Amino acid sequence: MVTKEKEQGFFGSLALSHKVMAAIQAMGFEEPSPIQAKTIPPIMEGKDVIGQAQTGTGKTAAFGIPIVERVQDLRQVQALIMTPTRELALQVSEEIAKIGLYKKVKTLPVYGGQSIDRQIRALHFGVQVVIGTPGRLLDHIRRKTIKLDTVKMLILDEADEMLDMGFIDDIETIMQNIPREGRQTLLFSATMPNQIRSLADRYMNTPVFVTVSKEQLTVPQIDQFYYETREKLDGLCRILDAGDMERSIIFCRTKKGADELTASLGARGYMAEALHGDLSQMQRDRVMKKFRDSKLEILVATDVAARGLDIDHVTHVVNYDIPQDPESYVHRIGRTGRAGRKGTAVTFIHPREFRQLKQIEREIRQRIIRGQLPSAADILERQREVIKRRVMKTLEQDAFADYHTIVADLSVDYDPLDIAAAALKMFQEGYKEDSEAENQSQSNSGAEKGMVRLFVNVGRDNNIRPEDIVRSFAGEADIPGNVIGLIKIQSNFSFVEVPEEFAERVISAMHGNRIKGMRINVEVAKGR
Repeated sequence: MVTKEKEQGFFGSLALSHKVMAAIQAMGFEEPSPIQAKTIPPIMEGKDVIGQAQTGTGKTAAFGIPIVERVQDLRQVQALIMTPTRELALQVSEEIAKIGLYKKVKTLPVYGGQSIDRQIRALHFGVQVVIGTPGRLLDHIRRKTIKLDTVKMLILDEADEMLDMGFIDDIETIMQNIPREGRQTLLFSATMPNQIRSLADRYMNTPVFVTVSKEQLTVPQIDQFYYETREKLDGLCRILDAGDMERSIIFCRTKKGADELTASLGARGYMAEALHGDLSQMQRDRVMKKFRDSKLEILVATDVAARGLDIDHVTHVVNYDIPQDPESYVHRIGRTGRAGRKGTAVTFIHPREFRQLKQIEREIRQRIIRGQLPSAADILERQREVIKRRVMKTLEQDAFADYHTIVADLSVDYDPLDIAAAALKMFQEGYKEDSEAENQSQSNSGAEKGMVRLFVNVGRDNNIRPEDIVRSFAGEADIPGNVIGLIKIQSNFSFVEVPEEFAERVISAMHGNRIKGMRINVEVAKGR
């Protein structure tokens, strides 16, 4: 009989333990990348492995998943990972901690510039995976604060970069201090210079060599920009408000990320829906029809879900998450600029992802232009240009005769130029009739006095009913169900009014919770 601890799930063709599979699903990964599919099986068999792959191909999970699978519930260092930079050490530590969430794997990044005493205290309490730069790892080895006799897995991440930075002697010293017997060594590098090959020959045991074949990358004639920011959502909304993005595809790395971004955009008044592997074929067809019929401005998609999509007239592709590899970048941005039309590609990066962007530039042999996020004044000016073009188009179509009587009536008391300017002002700012403001049952524009309108990222398509929301909010936030006000359920999101004094409690209590199995996001609804 198979116990729950030994249950397996499948990540593509990879059989993984129940807890690791649950963590991967929570992270929103849909299927293994090529480097993961090729390296995880031999690593799980205990073989030494050399993986040749570029930055951003999913290397961290390629060695992180086997580490978490093999680590034992002992408070001692069992895996040691060397990285060239502090930023990468932090990144690797965070990802392995996520993979090891349900196994409660303890990770610790160690690097220069941080108090070594704090690191020593953390090591004393017990960690299973240490990720560090060679210099700081050597400090700990010399102080004997890291016990190397328990290390069973040694990983060199981005070995060629560590070589370029002059760490080769430090790397050898560290490798010499780790018992060779019973040690599994993994080496990942974008290139294989002679010194790295020599290192592998001396310290690895008949390694399996894995490489991801690179296709010839050709980039269509598309305007390409990137924006470096820690606040991607704010940056994205600025660009959406400033530009004339008639039909846009926004790419996220995970299903979870796509759902969360869709919810955040919906709360801010944008017409967006998600497309990913968790949707049924019927839901997928419905979303795609709305997008093709221009009833939807924004499609938020994952790479897997977007495969095979053939959509004309996509004006913009946005990489909300930087692609895993240059090939994915080319495939993504190739969905705009078709049939000789102009297209624009936008990529958002966190400061620590700059190296990854540069790698993409090298592979596609094109420069991606650094963009400046528009200011409030820029947005206003660009919106006015869009309005001007749309008015000119309406005038050319000569389809406004029904409005002549309104202008004629107003012209008795007002200058026609002022009438036109007032109409354009209303067009830009958004017009809501007084009756809508007074009658909340007909509007999503706000809540009654003393109430807060909340946005919830589930709706009719998720079989959500008002009673489901009341039951969940009342039970999780411990508030009376009868104080919950107007509930308006849309196709894939809902609006719910709650008293002001309970709003923060509801948001906090519902964060990461589920309604009918759907993980939900709740936030204060905002106007566009």
